[in-house]
Amino acid sequence: MLKQRIITAVALLVVALAALFYLSANGLAIAVGLVVWVAGWEWSKFCLLVNKLQRALFASVITAAFAGLCWQVPPQSLEAISSLPPYLLSVLIIGCLWWVAAVILVFSFPKSAVIWKSQTVLKFIAGLMTLLPFAIAVVLLRSTHAEKYGVWYGAELLLIVLAMVWAADSGAYFTGKQFGKRKLMPKVSPGKTIEGMLGGLCSAALVALGGAWTLKVAPSDWGYFVLASVLAVLASVFGDLAESMFKRQAGIKDSGRILPGHGGVLDRIDSLTAALPVFALCYWLWIG
Repeated sequence: MLKQRIITAVALLVVALAALFYLSANGLAIAVGLVVWVAGWEWSKFCLLVNKLQRALFASVITAAFAGLCWQVPPQSLEAISSLPPYLLSVLIIGCLWWVAAVILVFSFPKSAVIWKSQTVLKFIAGLMTLLPFAIAVVLLRSTHAEKYGVWYGAELLLIVLAMVWAADSGAYFTGKQFGKRKLMPKVSPGKTIEGMLGGLCSAALVALGGAWTLKVAPSDWGYFVLASVLAVLASVFGDLAESMFKRQAGIKDSGRILPGHGGVLDRIDSLTAALPVFALCYWLWIG
């Protein structure tokens, strides 16, 4: 099992790096669209949909919404922007507001489940607000300042955000294992501790400082960069918890089985679905 997890993780890392650094903006958008479709297919299980046609339609509607935004604001055009286009700004703001609502739902679970557990429409909206801002954030961050600094600037920026989330996960695991005593959300995810979360935030902040230096962010903006990073990682904790909440209510352990040893696509991107929109919005409002 461990060997399988390692092989899958390495393969995913290679594919992700290749996509970030070598695909065009439009090519990356297509790749992200495929990820969104698979994630939407998996999310449909939270809605207790079992008919394959219904699940495919569910995933296709979310992917079509992303395609529609890409048609309104072509990914290639993002490489020359100096401020967020209104369409994308609205999507990121809505995405961040959804994560504020998700925090409330997670903290009040299982009582909050009474509101949405039997409401397919509400769970569809939750899936849309989870996956659409995530997809837009990936494309937007990848294209950041490409015309000014080169196409790899955005790829490095996105990679640093990914590294922050990974560092937070690792920091939370080791800190929680060594010092964890107080449970963060025992009714949603019994293994997470407050000490682990704080250790993860510290780890992410260190990566953020290294990222600011690597990207040659103006020293006056380092504080904003670290703050955006910490907020994004804090959101990632609740992205993970929100998926755990939906899985627990649906009575499933993994969102899918497409990734050997890792479960489904949602199981791999749950933290990123929250972190990337929050970071993208903060970056463009405070730094970009």
